[in-house]
Parts: sequence; C-alpha cells; structure tokens
Amino acid sequence: MSDERTSPLRPLDPRKLGSYELLGRLGEGGMGTVYLARSAAGVLVAVKMVRADLAPDDEFRRRFRSEVNRVREVPPFCTAEVLDADPDHEQPYLVVEYVDGPSLAEVVEGRGPLTASNLHSVAIGVATALTAIHGAGIIHRDLKPRNVLLAPGSPKVIDFGIARAMEATSAHTRTDQMVGTVAYMAPERFGSDTPLTPAADVFAWGGVVAYAGTGRTPFSADSPPATAARILTQPPDLSGLSGPLRDLIGHALEKDPANRPSARELLDLLITGPQRPAAAGAALDHQPGLRIAAEEAQAVTGYHPARQLTAAAAASNLVGYDENSIVTQPVPSSPAGPTTPFSHDPTPRRPWVLPAAVGLLVVALLAVAGLAATYLPRDGEPGTTVTTSPTAEVEPVVNALLEDPLLQQRLWQPSSDAGEGASCSFDGGLVVRRETRGVFRCRGPEDAEPDDLQAEVELRLLTPDSCGSIWMRFSGYRGYQVRVCEHNVYVGTHKSNEMKVYKTFPLDDNAIGVGAPPTRITVSIVGETLEVLRDGELVGSVPVQDPDIAGGRVVLGIYTERNAPVQGPYSVAFNDIKVWPISR
Repeated sequence: MSDERTSPLRPLDPRKLGSYELLGRLGEGGMGTVYLARSAAGVLVAVKMVRADLAPDDEFRRRFRSEVNRVREVPPFCTAEVLDADPDHEQPYLVVEYVDGPSLAEVVEGRGPLTASNLHSVAIGVATALTAIHGAGIIHRDLKPRNVLLAPGSPKVIDFGIARAMEATSAHTRTDQMVGTVAYMAPERFGSDTPLTPAADVFAWGGVVAYAGTGRTPFSADSPPATAARILTQPPDLSGLSGPLRDLIGHALEKDPANRPSARELLDLLITGPQRPAAAGAALDHQPGLRIAAEEAQAVTGYHPARQLTAAAAASNLVGYDENSIVTQPVPSSPAGPTTPFSHDPTPRRPWVLPAAVGLLVVALLAVAGLAATYLPRDGEPGTTVTTSPTAEVEPVVNALLEDPLLQQRLWQPSSDAGEGASCSFDGGLVVRRETRGVFRCRGPEDAEPDDLQAEVELRLLTPDSCGSIWMRFSGYRGYQVRVCEHNVYVGTHKSNEMKVYKTFPLDDNAIGVGAPPTRITVSIVGETLEVLRDGELVGSVPVQDPDIAGGRVVLGIYTERNAPVQGPYSVAFNDIKVWPISR
C-alpha cells in the first residue's frame, strides 16, 4: 500500500474477515490488531480484530457486543464512525471509518509542538468529539494523542467506548482492573472513592491539548508511578501555554472532577464563549469541516451559556511552528445525532483535597504492583499504557426523567392490599412483600414517559424464591416484564393475570444471593429490543413486538419464582431508581 503507516500482512494474518478484504496492518494494541481493509463496495475501512486470547472468552464477547451497540449511537462529529461489527465471528472484529491522516502523537514527535491555529483546531475537535461521545452516554476511558488523528477537514477521535469491553474479563484481567494511559488518567482513576464519570475524559482532554502545545505531558516524570504521584499531588506544568486556552486546560486538569467543565462547556468556551481565543476563530475560519462539526454538536446537545473561568496561571508565549494549518480541507456536514446531553449542574463547584495518607498509599501500591508492567505497542507518547485498579464505575445519567433514592415516600408511595397479603413500604429502601406466592406492583409516578427508555435500579432479594420485577411500557395492566430472581432472569409480557416468558437467562455460577448486597439492574427498551444488564454486564437482549403493548410507565414490584411454595413470606427491596429517555 502507498500509505506509509501501513505495513504488509504477516504470514499468519487472515486475508479476509467477513466480507472485508485485508490489505495491510495499521497497528497493534491492547485490544488486538488493526488492519486496513476494503469493503465489498470498494471502500477503505479500518478493521480491528480482537486478540486471540480474548476471542474464546464469553464474558468479553458479551461486553464487546454491548459496547459496540452503544458506540454505534455516537454521531460522527470529529469521531471515526463505527460502521460494522461481528462479535460472534470466530475472531470478533469491529469496522470503523478509515481516517487518512497521522496521529497527534506522530505529528508532535516528528515536528514538535503545534502552532497556535493547529493547537486550537485540536482543542476544538477533541472537545467536539467528547461532546458527541458523552451525549450518547459513553465514556472514552483512553483518550490520548495516539487516539487523535489529524484528518483532512477536522481532527478525529478514535477507539472510544471499546476499552470498557476489555475490562473485567477473565481472559484479560481481573474484575478490579482497567486499561488506561497513565499520563492522561484523572486522579479519581487511581483508587479513590470517586466514581468514573465523563469528567475523566475532560481531564484527559487537558493532558492531550497541553501535550499538543508543548510537546510534553503536564505531569511528566521519569516513570509511570512518578507520573501518577504528580497527577495525584502536584499542579500541572503548563509553561509554554498562554491566554484563555491555558486557563481552560488548567480547569480541565482540576483534581476534583466536580470542578472541571463538561465537554459541552469546553466546546462553548472555545467557539462561542465571551473569552474565545482569537486563534480559535482563525482555526474555524480555515477549517469549514471543523466549524460544521462543532456547530452540529452544539445543536444536538442544546446551547448552554458557558460559565466564566478564572485565570489558571500567568501568561507566557505559545510554543509552536510557523506553518499554516495541518488540516484544511472541508468535509460535508454530518447528520444529527442523539439529543441526550449530560445535564449541566448549576451548583457551586467544591474544592477537593486528596488526603496525603491516601495519596502516598495509592502511589506505594502502584509501585509495588508494578504499574509499568503492561506495555502496549505503538503507544510511545509520554505516559505508558498500563493496567491498574479503578474505582467502581457508575455510568452517568443523561437527562433523567426521574430519580428517587426510594428511602421514603416521594415519587413512589406506600400501598397495601390486605386481601393479597401484600404491601410496599419504606425500610432502608422500597420493600415489597407478599405473604403468598404471586405478584404485587408498587404505586409509582404517573408521569407520561416515552416508549424508548432506560431504567436503572438497585435490587436486593430478601427471602428465598422472591424475584424483583420491573415492568416497562406498562399501561392498562399490560407491559413487558423483567423478573430478576436468585438463579434466573426472565423476560416476557404481563397482561392482566397472564404472564408469558419470552426467554430465561440462567445466572449459572453468578447467582444473586438472598440477603446479599444490592445488585444494579439496568433495563433498556428501544424500538423492538429489550436489553438487561446486571452491574454493567449484559445479561441478554430479547425482541419485543407485542402489538397490544404500545407504551406506558416503569413499574416496580415483586413476583415469585417458578414452583415457589404457596406460603411465603416473599420480599425484595429496591433503591436508587433512575429513568431516562433514549433517542434513536
């Protein structure tokens, strides 16, 4: 191939994957090998083939399938579009748009820091991509210069969302590990109690843009553990940067994720904010494709006035080349994407202090665990790709329709039926009880809800043979029912007194223990597909096409296991329900 970034296929490389003809190698990384390929229609694409040791792992395939479905919802605003995937192939693979351009890391390594105009185009392009990615409810998790490609028209961010499929799989790593690149990892990723949110990507944005403008990472040190220590305890080194962009990078690199702007706020400040840098205007004037992508990302996520940022440090001269823009060719406008942005919290930002003892303990553990032990090829920019222990992950809520901790009467109400010997009450959660085998639904909000929804709730099974039941599109005593029991999850319909099970998903060796800590159940229903996840892991998906079920509410309650004794008692408890819409 004429592309200097492509190397020849090796003897053991496949020549075809599905309908794609493989032409050469583009690279190799933690997930597998990336090939340049040609589709049946003659279009060049990039095909990412999963590593051989991951392919036999059913857990990985489930996660991979789930994540592929999610990332395909990301609109192509400064992102490499996901075109196709086959999680069930003997060698699972993902097909993405082929981006004909060098990575940001390659450009900086070969030419040095970017000019002011180039730097602002990268800052705007990556902020645009994160706005689109976060707007689809996804966290990138591994944003770095190697994952930013300088394509004609606008920068493109690649490899978003898929890193999550590699985490917590038995063929790759333990359930308490993750993949990341130390120099761009936010402080909360090094073992604090703060859950992972899109703010971690914003921190990485600050590191990537600082690297592009100075040729070094803002917390660079001699080793990954030393870099991690600086991220946890030291301010960033932003010497060589100046003006509003320096201020914005400084805020993106705040230790406390709550103090960082969102990706959408970054974008607003860069292109429409009152402190918009002059170089940003020049970058947009010379790159119509970048302007179109940024404006469309703003349009689909709704405009919010950008908040003022205070100066992060004293100004100094920008470092950069004198040449004109690296990326100048316009591209056609992209179609509108999801309309579900992360909500902007208007509450005052709070200071965040990492206790010294915690910081020292984390750094010591990283050093003892051999933080630098796992290197991935072609990640040569400052900061080594590693595995390390994260906090428990919590996916952010997008434009929640309703939220209720279910600790007291609020959106859900206490209720009882003496004849049924059943009740819903509050005792550390919404507790649903039945004295005999059967079903009982709790009285919840009557708000009108769209057909396409995602509901997430924490569930505890308090007595044997009890099942927590979640009804979707429930109206007029009919809806789809997800019944979560100790050993099985059932999905089907519930019409008056008639229950029909579409599919049973055995939990096998991963049963939900009676009296065990809460398990997080997420039910999504979009069009004619219902999907169930348990603690972020895909349980299964089922086609739902009943013509009698057109729409309705989310309902919580109890149902008993098959062959449960007539006499109970039976009880389950729910906490922290969140319901939000899904846009198609």
